[in-house]
Amino acid sequence: MKTAVIHEWLVTYAGSERVVEQMLSLYPEADLFSLVEFLPDELKYFIQHKSVQTSFIQKLPFANPRFRQYLPLMPLAIEQFDLSAYDLVLSSNHAVAKGIITHPDQLHICYVHTPIRYAWDLQQEYLKGLNRGIRSFFVQLVLHYLRLWDVASANRVDHFVANSHFVARRIWKTYRRPAQVIYPPVAIDRFQPKTQREDFYFILSRFVPYKRVDLVVEAFTRLGLPLVVIGDGANWKQVKALAGANVQLLGHQPDAIVVDYMQRCKAFVFAAAEDFGIAPVEAQAAGAPVIAYGKGGVTETVIPEKTGVFFLEQTVESLIEAVRRFELKAGTFDAETMRHNAERFSPENFRRQFSEFVDEKMSDFIRERGA
Repeated sequence: MKTAVIHEWLVTYAGSERVVEQMLSLYPEADLFSLVEFLPDELKYFIQHKSVQTSFIQKLPFANPRFRQYLPLMPLAIEQFDLSAYDLVLSSNHAVAKGIITHPDQLHICYVHTPIRYAWDLQQEYLKGLNRGIRSFFVQLVLHYLRLWDVASANRVDHFVANSHFVARRIWKTYRRPAQVIYPPVAIDRFQPKTQREDFYFILSRFVPYKRVDLVVEAFTRLGLPLVVIGDGANWKQVKALAGANVQLLGHQPDAIVVDYMQRCKAFVFAAAEDFGIAPVEAQAAGAPVIAYGKGGVTETVIPEKTGVFFLEQTVESLIEAVRRFELKAGTFDAETMRHNAERFSPENFRRQFSEFVDEKMSDFIRERGA
């Protein structure tokens, strides 16, 4: 069985790339396609140092690092890949990968990290500051075109897999298609569930608006409780301006430092409404309770009052109330319970569930085709 794996862009090693890594582990002979590939040599291990077949965007001016500015061309680019030689096509989609073109004798299974968020439910957030003028008109026109293409290209997929029930509901809302939920792989073995916790809270995040690092920093500045923040990004200056003397902003740190803080912190704080959310699972693997905004994938990975607590509004006041609740029962969270919960999301579980799903759908496909 000849297999192709398609991912939008290969420029780093994050959550969606870990899914690609496991796909290639299951199907090591698969050929790999991506709109662009700008991986540094030290990260190419996760794609098994494979040669990547890229699109014409790879050769456009300033594609590295500004490939995202070519978003209007991405639907066209993804459709140019010739996949006619493959029996099984696996796409890893958070933008346009599902739009590859296949013929009736090929099975296309799409793993969806999210429907393209900036064209759908996050459109207004991405349009902030673009209320008027020719640039605003152009951006809104592009997003309108992307929505039309996104819905139309959903019909090219035989079976959808979602990374959470939250995303499965968004797939149904957007495409009116059901999706099997298979949680993404989390490298939980990086962490040991330590029972002795130290007296500081911890957040690990990119500094981008929807992550709401500003909300966490402002809340802890008001509370006066020690908070350690690892990460950087476009909102650095805004977050720094909110930080009191009790807040340490450490910027980007190597993995060993991240693991160390995760294993020592009193609790991990998570304020984003994520499609899945890897960091809260990592925290539980390290024995750290989670204080999280109770919306999105985190409601599927954190057990209320057993492995963490939720705040129900994305506001400073709601988070402060949740932290005070947590303080009253901080010593009651069991590290082994949190670790056991995190093990549901191991790479081994992902590989088993995904391979079983693919085998089942391929068997059905072959039987129906032969009927």
